[in-house]
Amino acid sequence: MALEHQGDHNSQYGVIHSITAKIGCSGETLRNWVRQAELDQGQRAGPTTDEGERIKALEREGRERRQANEILREASVYFAEAELDRPFKRWSHSSTLTVGPAGSSRSAVYCRSPH
Repeated sequence: MALEHQGDHNSQYGVIHSITAKIGCSGETLRNWVRQAELDQGQRAGPTTDEGERIKALEREGRERRQANEILREASVYFAEAELDRPFKRWSHSSTLTVGPAGSSRSAVYCRSPH
């Protein structure tokens, strides 16, 4: 409405002042709406409403990822410290593990998988 009536007044301030008296909102609120409408219509440089929402979503996603990374970092520190506090297990050097072609074997000091 403010953009439609700009020709009726000498300035944008005059338009905003006239309309705020009729619709009962503050001049600053209407001014912000007019600025955003100008952005959305390409009359003013800056992010449109859709771009602004996308930026906010990306910032929120980045913030959530940073929080998740911090949680994972703290968990890895916790489990690493817990592993250091565990008593050391000795593995038998005499055990053998068959790996590869039939008949070949090697001494296993520590092995979780035969691969």
